[in-house]
Amino acid sequence: MKLNRLLLLATIGAVAASSCTKLGDVLPQSGTMLASQVQETNTIVPSRASAAFSGMFTNIGKPEKMYATPDDWEFLMINFCNDLEGADAHIADNNYNWFSPCGELSSRSPNYRNPLIRYRAPYNMISDINTFIAGFPKDESNWTPETLNMIAQSRALRAYSYMLLVPSFQFGYSVAADKPCVPICSPTIEDFTHNPRATVKQVLDTVLTDLNYAVEKLAGASRTTKAYIDESVARAIRARVYLYMGEWQKALEDATAAAKGYSPKTIADLARPTFYDINEEDWIWGYDMTESTAQNGVNATTSSWLRSFSGDSYSAATQSTTCINTLLWNMIPESDVRKGWWIDANLKSPLIDDLTWPGCEGDVAHANDGGYAKLPFIPYTNVKFGCKTIGTTVNDEDMPLIRVEEMLLIKFECMQRLGQDGVGEMEKFIREYRDPEYNWSDKGLEPLDEIWFQRRVELWGEGFFIYDQKRLNKPLVRFHDETSNISPAFRFNLAADDPWLLLRFPQGEMNTNYDIVDNAGGQQPKTDEGKSLRDGVTD
Repeated sequence: MKLNRLLLLATIGAVAASSCTKLGDVLPQSGTMLASQVQETNTIVPSRASAAFSGMFTNIGKPEKMYATPDDWEFLMINFCNDLEGADAHIADNNYNWFSPCGELSSRSPNYRNPLIRYRAPYNMISDINTFIAGFPKDESNWTPETLNMIAQSRALRAYSYMLLVPSFQFGYSVAADKPCVPICSPTIEDFTHNPRATVKQVLDTVLTDLNYAVEKLAGASRTTKAYIDESVARAIRARVYLYMGEWQKALEDATAAAKGYSPKTIADLARPTFYDINEEDWIWGYDMTESTAQNGVNATTSSWLRSFSGDSYSAATQSTTCINTLLWNMIPESDVRKGWWIDANLKSPLIDDLTWPGCEGDVAHANDGGYAKLPFIPYTNVKFGCKTIGTTVNDEDMPLIRVEEMLLIKFECMQRLGQDGVGEMEKFIREYRDPEYNWSDKGLEPLDEIWFQRRVELWGEGFFIYDQKRLNKPLVRFHDETSNISPAFRFNLAADDPWLLLRFPQGEMNTNYDIVDNAGGQQPKTDEGKSLRDGVTD
């Protein structure tokens, strides 16, 4: 977990292109830069700092950032894996599923690429942010308003990076607050070879320090695009952290504040596949995938894997579309517009009734061009996430990171836990925006389980399952006594405290950080294992 110098070297190239300053004046013989030299470079060429800052947000979902493979797309890939390792999303077990390690939970290997990306991507970002912040004078009185804004956003992004790691490497706060989680990559650490795992509480305290700073410094500030972070985004991330910690009142206050000024999607809005434009009214924060960024590797994008309408993707071309588990889908009422986010057993959904694939006979679901770009969808394929153009080969669709609907669901849950009628407030929301016939008691679930059901439906495919499973201390339940539509290799259940639910540390990290004590225990589950387990929702 050594400091990542790639960002510095890349931006120094920009300095050379835009300044007559000789690189020898600022670049030491070792090929790296000291903090004082970064500060000098920022002073000489202020645009260098802005370019580095913008680059960090591009890297959230940059294709093939570390590997030239279809499963490397940074934070967006991590969120995708967090759902595929859960109960509600899956891809067919075939020779084209690059994410089968998530389905079978073989991702516990210390040497495999999938868990390595999921570990390194957040730490690369954290190291880049540490280096970026070190490039400015320590005394804030010497900062311009623009500098202050960039640093506040960077610290919020650093907090978000840690929150991608926490649920993967330890159980939830309610049962494991004092157990080892991940190392804190502090900019003051000099010896990275001896940096042990901090506890869950210590990591989250570090996260909150950054978020508290960001919320304070970003108050009243505007942003040019939803790809960046403002006070609402910082509060939304902090609401997630407080929810994870069981700080219900604080989470309620932040979620309420973050939601102001944003409108949920209506039933009419959801009559077609959507969730692909950062300017959609319910997005608080999103990833802005430009065409030039997507061209780094069009198959290493959410459009290639999560969306089912791309003409240059593994999913549509190989019947590797991302599907919903029928355990969850069967529970969604027919009157709920979200039922149509997935096609049924007959490949039907009202969302795609009049959509056709270019160059193919018939409707989108049944279209077949021989497999070059499109094979027929398999049952329960998702059509929630649309594309700008059916059959696109650009794959420049954006991806939501925070939506107002999530903040409302946090609000409803916290109200319920505080003794208020949160589920009743949620009922009003669902009736107006999702299902006019909704009655929360129809399924017979406990109020908090009904709220989790709504989270699982509303936020499906957006990376929340592992986060919720860990914080709620719930078992992983993919099937009951009867089989679900999940492939046999992925069809198993695990208890909430099964140590196999925790990722292992990459071998390279343990080889260079001698104080890492790895997660251990458990074993890769077998088909039909744990069939008696239930999660309180899909029972």
